[in-house]
Amino acid sequence: MEARSIFIFAGLLAASLAMAETAYKWTDEEGVVHYSDRPREGAERVELAESEGPTRTRFSPSRSTDAAPAMVQQAIFRYDSLSVASPGPEETLWNIGGVLNVTLALDPGLQTGHQVRVYFDGGEPKIVAGQNFQLEEVHRGVHNIQVEVIDHTGKLMIRSVPNRFYVQQNTINVSGGT
Repeated sequence: MEARSIFIFAGLLAASLAMAETAYKWTDEEGVVHYSDRPREGAERVELAESEGPTRTRFSPSRSTDAAPAMVQQAIFRYDSLSVASPGPEETLWNIGGVLNVTLALDPGLQTGHQVRVYFDGGEPKIVAGQNFQLEEVHRGVHNIQVEVIDHTGKLMIRSVPNRFYVQQNTINVSGGT
């Protein structure tokens, strides 16, 4: 009985080692790079590197070139979510004095070399610094804001949904009547 257990254990160990070490990479007609654990026609075999703990998946291509590992790591990076946290959707802001404070929720955070591009009220897109910024000349009325993150080449990484909000301004009655 003991010998049988050893053979079963050895077989399971060999199978798990064989299965967990390979992935496949291909590029579709639109230039999007895909990865899978299953082979497909035209896919390049990629050997998985050893992981030293909970990190993003690292690939090392079977063809050895110095630039390939960096290109593969960069190609698989993606943002999980992007939204305008403040002002909130359909929020009404009071007496902001023409200055709008904007806060973005971006996961994971903004990566080195990436930029935030803002579309405000249908105007020309504007590059801003970071996930917290201010927009000037925001007066009473209905406004729309949408943001994108682009990489160092200008490629779109992620886009938020459009966000509509309102600005109200109290008026002061200056008539001197009693």
